[in-house]
Amino acid sequence: QVQLVESGGGSVQAGGSLRLSCAASGNAYAVYYMAWFRQAPGKEREGVAHVHIGGVNTYYTASVKGRFTISQDNAKNTAYLQMNSLKPEDTATYYCAACRAVWKDCNYWGQGTQVTVSS
Repeated sequence: QVQLVESGGGSVQAGGSLRLSCAASGNAYAVYYMAWFRQAPGKEREGVAHVHIGGVNTYYTASVKGRFTISQDNAKNTAYLQMNSLKPEDTATYYCAACRAVWKDCNYWGQGTQVTVSS
């Protein structure tokens, strides 16, 4: 079992920045990627970014490329999502996940943290 706890959400104006954190604990057997997903009201959940637990390979959905950066600090068992140049369409609940593959096989989830971007 892996426990994930997110923090760092909040409200910001368009163009601002936020950094989300995801602290992991427990047995990380068969977890190869840490990921961030988001879900806006009335929309399906979408993958935002993945990072291999080695911290080198990263993957982003097209809408956040160049604005968001995912990273992994194995010494702290924490994944981060640095979000810059935020847009109102980034407003959503953001979830951290521990996955076996990119964009799928995510067996462990955090409770979610709200990000609200006002225009």
